[in-house]
Formats: sequence, C-alpha cells, structure tokens
Amino acid sequence: MKLALVLGVLILMAPLSPQAGTPAQRQDGRYLNQRPMPQDSVLKKLRIGLKFLVLGKPPGTRPDVEIAVQPLNRQQLLEAPDHSLWRLGHSTVLLKLRERFFITDPVFAERASPVQWAGPQRFHQPPLKLDELPPLTAVILSHDHYDHLDEQAIRQLADRAEHFLAPMGVGDLLINWGVPAAKVRQLDWWQETRVEGIRFVATPAQHFSGRGLFDSNSTLWASWVILDENLRLFFSGDTGYFDGFKEIGEQYGPFDVTLIETGAYNVEWPNVHMQPEQSLQAHKDLRGRWLLPVHNGTFDLSVHSWHEPFDRILALANAAQVPLSTPQMGERVSLDQPHSGPAWWLPKPLRQQQNGGERVMAMREW
Repeated sequence: MKLALVLGVLILMAPLSPQAGTPAQRQDGRYLNQRPMPQDSVLKKLRIGLKFLVLGKPPGTRPDVEIAVQPLNRQQLLEAPDHSLWRLGHSTVLLKLRERFFITDPVFAERASPVQWAGPQRFHQPPLKLDELPPLTAVILSHDHYDHLDEQAIRQLADRAEHFLAPMGVGDLLINWGVPAAKVRQLDWWQETRVEGIRFVATPAQHFSGRGLFDSNSTLWASWVILDENLRLFFSGDTGYFDGFKEIGEQYGPFDVTLIETGAYNVEWPNVHMQPEQSLQAHKDLRGRWLLPVHNGTFDLSVHSWHEPFDRILALANAAQVPLSTPQMGERVSLDQPHSGPAWWLPKPLRQQQNGGERVMAMREW
C-alpha cells in the first residue's frame, strides 16, 4: 500500500516524458544552439546600432493607415467550434482544442520593450483585451524576448491560466513574477508533457535569449510541437533556418498547420531569423500542409517594409503551390479545414480576387 502511494506521488510529480533527441547544451551557464553560430563582434553591434540611430528607419516600416482588426469577445470564443485558431498579433495565437483554450507568447503590451515609453510600438490593438480572454488551460512560451514574453500579461494571467509551459529558465522568470510554481512546467529540448490529454513537445530552435545587458542566453529558447489525436501543429517561436526542422519533421510530422516566423529578418542577423524563402523551406522540412506565417504585422522590428513579409511569402507559396493561410487579426481559422484568408495588408486596388476558387494576386513591387 505504501509503495503504491509513493509511486502515485512520483507519477503526479513527473509530468515530463523522456527526451527523444539531443537536449540543449550549456557552457559557463549559457545555453548553446545545436549548430555553433558566429559571435557578432562589439564593433558590428555598434555599427548596427549606429546605423539605426543615425540613418533611422526607411519609410514604410510602419503602416501609414490603420490596420483593420476583427474584434473578438469572450462569448464568440466560447461558442466557436473546436479546433479553431485566432491570430491576436505578432506571435500571439489563441487555440481552441478539446473545448479548452491555449495561447502562445501572449503579448498585449503597447510596446515590445522593457519600458512602455520607448521601443517598438504596436501597429494595431489586439482583437480583444486581456481580461476578455476565456479561461486558459495553458500558456505556451517560446523564449524570453520582449516581443514574446510580456511581464504584465503574465502577471495578469498568473491566477487565470491553469498551466504555463516554458523552456528551461523561462519558468523561473514566471515564478518571480507571481505565477505559482505548481503551475509552471519547464522543458528542455525534446521533452514533452501532457495537458488534458494533448501532447506538448519543446523542440529545438536556433535563436538566443536575454532581457538585459548581462543575461544573454541564460534561459533556453524553443519551438513547440502540439499533438491532439489526429491534429498536428507546429509553432516555431523565433528561429533561424537550421537542419533541426528536418529532424522535427521526421520525428513528429507531417503537420496539418505550421505557424512559422516570417518577419523581422535582416541580412545583418541571418542566423537568428529566417528570410521568407527559408520560412517556406522550413515548412517543407517539417512536412507541413498549411503554412500560417507569424511574427509579422504588429511590431516594427527590422528595416523592411511592414508588409514585405506577407508579400514575399505569398508569392513564394503560390509559386511552390503551398497552401498559405493569412487570416486577418481576430479572424477565425479552422484547423481542420484552413482557408487562405484575405490579403488584408494590401491596398484595396491590389487585394485578392477570387477566380474560380483560385487565389489570384496582383502583387506590388517589394
């Protein structure tokens, strides 16, 4: 009887399953990528910083008109069918699975910045306010950067979400911000946990972490695999292109929908963010069916025009005959039967037309 009780307690205390691949490595207290990346010199960092300060951003990095958003409310979400998805902005995605709600990288702040009086400002407001969210079964976090980890949002969700799934070290930040430790599950690469019968696997990404000057790579970054019976989803978080996508695809694919970063790229940081061509290749490596690009349309984080990521990935997907979903912020997408969505970022004269069900675009130059 005592042995059975002890075993039962151990099972409840160990929600994580064994690792399927190589766990993340640390050196001198810092996490490392699977593939060693060249370290930018101090001079290069200064040069990039001075370029932004002296030259400023080129025209077009922010919209010159208001972005239309489809407003949401809690009742709409509660009444929506199961296997629904809503983009709320940037990399914040709300999922409805098994009649429960899950959210990725919830950022509701006005600025993706350590302070709210400076830094990248939102192009649009979220489709609903934070306090309008339905009860959350889990918050899924990819890493600790300000455009993915919003301290005030986490503090407000601390008592309203049942679970917080985070890469190693990120969970410690959550606990410091008031999330009960019992709610936090910290995962290494290839570890998985189950929530309400749904499998969540923390998979590798190629990126970095840090919220200040002296904490670089002290916490882990990850992508996520979400497996719900016959539904397979992939969420990239932030990442450069690397051969880990093929490994994830072989281990867990094919995926019904991949949520892959497509935005905030630049030739100056090729290893930590993907160009749209690489985003499409990552989708193929993962053996994805529908591609839904994220990490775009909300914050000004590079020097490309705000609409360029959409223009490029749409042209590339059309050429490769890859089904692409580009929902408006707040628009519902069925995960069982995704739809293309409107080209909402284009000026009215260039918006999509339907021609016998085929998506035809009059693309602008970019």
